Amino acid sequence: MITIYGIRNCDTVRKALKWAEEQKIDFIFHDFRKTPITEAVVEHWNTAVGREKLVNKRGTTYRKLDDTQKAFLDGNRPYEMLISEPTLMKRPIFDFGDTAVVGFTEAEKAEILTKLK
Repeated sequence: MITIYGIRNCDTVRKALKWAEEQKIDFIFHDFRKTPITEAVVEHWNTAVGREKLVNKRGTTYRKLDDTQKAFLDGNRPYEMLISEPTLMKRPIFDFGDTAVVGFTEAEKAEILTKLK
């Protein structure tokens, strides 16, 4: 079973959940706006996919940050900031336990299906 992390009212997350149901993927949904995640989880994602993939630099939350905050996100331990502002992370995040897939493009869908085999 995998855990899909995201925010329930995000259009991409809703599409991903519908797709996962259509694919008959056994999953748990975790809305990280309602139930915060831990530093260990964010650190795991950072290790699994890298900061460039994890941080949503195209979103409005990121664009509103000042240069100091953006520098903090690029630093060694941005986890506290990502936990307090989960919209700074790309969504959805498909967590397989040992690895993760972030996003919902056609390539990422194929990667998810490959990992499930």
